[in-house]
Amino acid sequence: MSTLRIAILDMYEGRPNQGMRCLRHLLSSFGEKMGLDIQMVEFEVRLRKEVPDNSFDGYISTGGPGSPLESQGSDWEAAYWDWLSRMEAWNANSANRRKKFIFFICHSFQLLCRHYALADVCPRKSTAFGVFPVHLLEPGKSEPIFTSLSDPFYAVDSRDFQVIQPKTDVLEKRGAYLLCIEKERPHVPYERAIMGIRFSPWWIGTQFHPEADAMGMHQYLQMEDKRQAIISEYGEDKWKSMTEQLEDPDKIMWTYNHILHNFLKLMTDDLAVHELYA
Repeated sequence: MSTLRIAILDMYEGRPNQGMRCLRHLLSSFGEKMGLDIQMVEFEVRLRKEVPDNSFDGYISTGGPGSPLESQGSDWEAAYWDWLSRMEAWNANSANRRKKFIFFICHSFQLLCRHYALADVCPRKSTAFGVFPVHLLEPGKSEPIFTSLSDPFYAVDSRDFQVIQPKTDVLEKRGAYLLCIEKERPHVPYERAIMGIRFSPWWIGTQFHPEADAMGMHQYLQMEDKRQAIISEYGEDKWKSMTEQLEDPDKIMWTYNHILHNFLKLMTDDLAVHELYA
C-alpha cells in the first residue's frame, strides 16, 4: 500500500481556525514518515453541505464553532448523518473486509454523542480554553490510540459545550465505551466531562483537540483580543502558564505526535493486512 486517501470533513463553517492547518501538516508528516502518498480531500460540510463518498480509506471530522444543539434538523446535518449512515452500513457488511476508520474531534464528537443519545450534551457554565490534563479511565489505559501517553496526559481544550452523564445502557448496546475524562476539579460542584469515546472498533472521538500544535496555540495566545479575554476570565498567571506549557515537549506536542499518528497507523496496518489477504 503506497497511497492513503483521507477525507477531512471541515466543520469550521468558513471561520478562521488553526485546526485545518494542523491536520494538513500532521497528515503530510505521517505520509513522509511512513513512506506513503497521502491524498487529502477536504469537504466543507456546514456551508456547502459537502460530504465524502465511500472511496476513502479513512475520515477525520473536525472541530468547529457554535452550538452542537442548535443545528439539529438543518440541511447540512441531514447530509452529514446520511454520510455517517453509509459508513455504518459499510462497516456492518461482512463482505466489506476493509472497514472505514473515522476520527471525530470536539464539535463532531459532541454531535455524535447527541445524535446517538450516548450522553447529555449541554452548555458549559463558562468557556473551557487552554492546555489541561486529561485522565484515562480503565479502558483508556489499553486503548491503542493512547499508546505512549501518560496518565494524565495534556491536551488543548476549546469549547463552550460539554458531554456529560453517559447513558450506560445505550453505550453498551452500541459496543461503545468511555476512554477518558477531564481534570478533577474538587473545588467546584460540576460533573467531569467525557473527553474520549471508542464508538466502535473503527470509530473513535475526543472532545479535546489532538491535532493542536504548539505553534498554533502560541499564535492564538499572542492575539491581543484573546490574550485580554483569557486574562479577564482567568487572570494573567493563567495566560503565562498556558504559554509556558507550550514549551514543554511532554505536554501538547506529545499528544499531537501520538494520538492521530496512532489512529492513522492502526488504519494503515488494517488496510495492509486486508490487502495482503485479499
